[in-house]
Amino acid sequence: MNQKLITPQVTPFFDADSHTISYIVTDPSSSACAVIDPVLEFDYSSGTLSSSGADAIIEHIQTNELELEWLIETHIHADHVSASSYIKERIGGRLLIGEAITVVQRVFGEVYNEDQNFKRDGSQFDLLLKDNDEYSIGNLKARAIHTPGHTPACMTHIIGDCVFVGDTLFMPDAGTARADFPGGCAQQIYRSVKRILSLPQSTRLFMCHDYCPNGRALKYETTVEEQRQLNIHINETISEPEFVTMREAKDRALDVPKLILPSLQINMRAGCLPASSSNNTIYLKIPINAF
Repeated sequence: MNQKLITPQVTPFFDADSHTISYIVTDPSSSACAVIDPVLEFDYSSGTLSSSGADAIIEHIQTNELELEWLIETHIHADHVSASSYIKERIGGRLLIGEAITVVQRVFGEVYNEDQNFKRDGSQFDLLLKDNDEYSIGNLKARAIHTPGHTPACMTHIIGDCVFVGDTLFMPDAGTARADFPGGCAQQIYRSVKRILSLPQSTRLFMCHDYCPNGRALKYETTVEEQRQLNIHINETISEPEFVTMREAKDRALDVPKLILPSLQINMRAGCLPASSSNNTIYLKIPINAF
């Protein structure tokens, strides 16, 4: 059977606070599944982490008697705390991310003034993927392609006939992700999107975020053809210089994500918290004027 024609079962979970869509992707020929970009809720004012979204994912997996093989992070998120390690501790699975996580760890290890106990080699994750590396979810073949620009470590995952683009691309009426984080690059994100849009026109694309512009209902799935024709930032009529000029101007006007400081500090550790202090309390650092 041509693996490109296999359609996995895709179950979305929406976190309204961060506008994040997480997914369970299930092999239709077995009980094997993967979870993509799961979220822990973080209340900044009280310093409280909660797990209602992650628990809903766990419940779905257990109720449907699925076997979790992979926890996939498309990149290190700056707007929410990853639930991958939380889920792994409870029901297993292996955690994977792009190998350029080491670049992100080096940069933010300096931002947070981490000591030698914070490893910058990606070893907090179970598997680091290079461009075009392949893996399987049960009998379902998957391939990761490196799509930097939003962050250096962004990977797009091609799973059967579905593609999970992370933050690189949004729905056509929302355009593309920002490129002004450390290691981001508007030119790179243009080229990454063009690589995604070189896939067959009927390819299904699943977004990591939807901000429901102009008050429309939530949407998270589109196609290569629709993006080529209708994306407001990158379509067949927009050149790379035009995009770079537009993207950099937009980024200068954007606010810093409200959860960037706790999120990056936790997510660069694969969703694990820093070690507790001598009083058995865990603390997060808030660097001043870091962004």
